[in-house]
Amino acid sequence: MSAHALTEQLAEALQQHGWMLTTAESCTGGMIAASCTDLAGSSNWFERGFVTYSNSAKHEMLGVDSELIDEHGAVSEAVAQSMALGALRHSRAQVSVAVTGIAGPTGGSADKPVGTVCFAWATPSDAGPTLDAEAAWVKTELMHFSGDRAAVREATTQHALKTLLALLAQH
Repeated sequence: MSAHALTEQLAEALQQHGWMLTTAESCTGGMIAASCTDLAGSSNWFERGFVTYSNSAKHEMLGVDSELIDEHGAVSEAVAQSMALGALRHSRAQVSVAVTGIAGPTGGSADKPVGTVCFAWATPSDAGPTLDAEAAWVKTELMHFSGDRAAVREATTQHALKTLLALLAQH
């Protein structure tokens, strides 16, 4: 499915729920938000995006606990979950997607090779105006993508949007 067709379906699903989307991105550097805002009329369903490339940005902009990063590493499902919840807390959106990973060509390790990406999708269970993090549903996922930096970032963007669309279809 083309990125444009995927985004059109996502827009329709979000509008059917009456929800706004927020993104919290590290390794994609705003590519998910850009994919969303490439579609005319996206202001009806896209609320804001956070590009939190550094650990300090994750902490300052999204409230990710520095100890969580120290314990699990910036590229972890725990940090992705905290990013997704932080994006909801710091926006007026009802659903979020967060990504953190190693796009390469450097930065990988034996435990977390280049192409490792952690995802999280979240929404408050009542989709109300305030977020009680305990009441939110959150899905996290660890993926490994192959290819160069551009391929990893593109695959990450596509996976984030496709999974969000699938999650919306369930709710």
